[in-house]
Amino acid sequence: MARPIKETPILTGEDARLFEDAIKENESKKVSSQEYERTMDSYRRFEVIEPTNVD
Repeated sequence: MARPIKETPILTGEDARLFEDAIKENESKKVSSQEYERTMDSYRRFEVIEPTNVD
């Protein structure tokens, strides 16, 4: 049987500051068109599978 998932802890103090700094730094980064196409190609390879009714 699977274990229940624990709640995600709230970041505080230095961890919260470092996380916020990393977010701000990455917001302004641009992705090359080559990297974008590679990522989109990977994305397109996955399909969303609708669950079937299993009774």
